[in-house]
Amino acid sequence: EVHVVESGGGLAQAGGSLRLSCAVSGFRFADYAIGWFRQAPGKEREAVSCINSSDGSTSYGDSVKGRFTVSSDNDRYTAYLQMDSLKPEDTAVYFCAAIEDTAWFSCPLVKYDYWGQGTQVTVAS
Repeated sequence: EVHVVESGGGLAQAGGSLRLSCAVSGFRFADYAIGWFRQAPGKEREAVSCINSSDGSTSYGDSVKGRFTVSSDNDRYTAYLQMDSLKPEDTAVYFCAAIEDTAWFSCPLVKYDYWGQGTQVTVAS
């Protein structure tokens, strides 16, 4: 059984930083990708970032480029989202999603098989 667990959300001041973690367990393949998404109240879900262990590719949404950095510890099936220069509009529930057997794909991916429960990020002005 696959489990996806986010951690690291919380409250930050505008201009501050937070680091989210996404740990995946239960995958059988060494190639996998993890995506980060967020959803603010009353808004649609937005793709934030992606990282693929098979080719090292990454991608970012336009609203976070230059401020957020995605990384991974491939052996631990864990991805991190370093969020710097936070803005109040970054306030949302952040979700990570995962898919395995990604040797033929590069970020950004359009389909993920497993989702975490989400972690709240609140940025105060």
